[in-house]
Amino acid sequence: MTEVHAVHCRARPRRALWLSVAFSAAGAGASVGWAVLRGPSVLWLVGGGSFAVVGFVSLYLVTARVSADARGLRSWTLLRGWSVPWPEVAELRIRLKRGSGSRGGQVRRVGVLLRDGRSRTLPLPVATGPYELDLFQEQLAALRALRQRHGATGVADAAAVPVVSDRTAGRGWAGAAVLWCAVLLVGAGVAAAFVSDTAADQRAWRAAVPCTASTPVAQRRECLTYTSAVIARTDPNRPKKSSWVYFTEDRPFRRLEVPVEAADGFHAGDKVQLTFWRGEVRVVSGSRYVWHRHVPNAGTLAVMSALAGLAAGYPGALTVQRVRGRRLPDDEVLPSAVPFGFVLAGTALWLVPLCYFHPTTLLASPAAIGWLAAGTLGSAVLLVRAWRETRVRPVGEVERGVEPGELEGEVFVSARFLEHTDYNPYGFGTHIALGDGPPAVTPGPGRFAARRIPVERFTVKGVRRVRGGDGDTVPGDWHIAELDDGGRPVRLAAAPDDLTRVLRELTAVREAQW
Repeated sequence: MTEVHAVHCRARPRRALWLSVAFSAAGAGASVGWAVLRGPSVLWLVGGGSFAVVGFVSLYLVTARVSADARGLRSWTLLRGWSVPWPEVAELRIRLKRGSGSRGGQVRRVGVLLRDGRSRTLPLPVATGPYELDLFQEQLAALRALRQRHGATGVADAAAVPVVSDRTAGRGWAGAAVLWCAVLLVGAGVAAAFVSDTAADQRAWRAAVPCTASTPVAQRRECLTYTSAVIARTDPNRPKKSSWVYFTEDRPFRRLEVPVEAADGFHAGDKVQLTFWRGEVRVVSGSRYVWHRHVPNAGTLAVMSALAGLAAGYPGALTVQRVRGRRLPDDEVLPSAVPFGFVLAGTALWLVPLCYFHPTTLLASPAAIGWLAAGTLGSAVLLVRAWRETRVRPVGEVERGVEPGELEGEVFVSARFLEHTDYNPYGFGTHIALGDGPPAVTPGPGRFAARRIPVERFTVKGVRRVRGGDGDTVPGDWHIAELDDGGRPVRLAAAPDDLTRVLRELTAVREAQW
């Protein structure tokens, strides 16, 4: 490789970005000029603001630059500049982020880890698609070469570039997950706070009776009063617009907001009766249609509170997983929090019906108490199992293993090689056949299209956890065996117990052949 003396990174394509800046500035200027001459308009203000935002983003991208030489690393953007000498840089890594587009691409940037533990992501180089990947890898390799040459003595970069993504331990504190958890918990608390009052209003409405001449004036809000009226016309609007029913001579008032179904059900000239309770119309009764105002249900409100609380559990589980893996290397993948999602789903199966049928009597009814106790016990069992399944297992720990030669019949283990090889062309293998016959890679739990594994060429170099550079298709709770296949490094991924079983069988077959 040619010796690298300096690296300069600028955004591409620069001409298109400068054209975007120019057109955005012209559009924003025209919007401002039109607003000054003809008066402010919402349309022109929105258009001018959009042009300004696009122009600022384009100007930010086109002026960003990163340079590096023997003195250190420097970056500059429209908002700030930053520089650091090479001896202060501990490591250069890839920051991988899932793209926001419909294709679900990945955005690669360069992350800088400093010796004091802080990290920073450089604005350039960046790869947003396969067509930019070669240039990104070339510039990253040049930066790593400069750091290795001019960095602290005795410290060299690892052979494989660490990849830090949303799945790895070094992504940082899960601030978004904590925020979502807090928002959902607040929403659950607010909904729960209205359950008691809603239940009281619901009971009062069901118990309301018509007012009489002897009813005191102060209590007439709690009884039912009736007024006759004639519909003048209806105004049904669809969708997301209010529908109205208008009354002749504006008696008892001009119009009443109703759903579109009610506006279609009533017709001009219909004689109706309005039922008032607590100062508002609750029922409109006609000869062909009767409309009832929706009365909030305490059970529905309690269900909403329970669902919001359960939904807050998943971002909480993500936060717990990140805390449990805080001692892992930054590029190691954390176990998935999906098992906690099954716990929340199982809890919803018993908690949602309980909240609906007993919104205010959870601890007052013997049946509800028994229901609550049984459901809590079941959820606790699921939670313990999920906690065990999502723990960070030490490499080499085996819970259930089979010694070599003890397999009865043929077994298909879910495991796969991550490299394209002659026995795993284009990564087609999803299982490894063990037991009867030689070990082979298969595209499923069967011998169809099986390819024999050349175990005589294999040497086990070590076993490790999944890292960010192993790809998104490998589950976070699997382990990776690094093998030497006749001088070529290959990786074998499987669940810890399955990986131990496969390695034992491969080693036993290899020793038997010798």
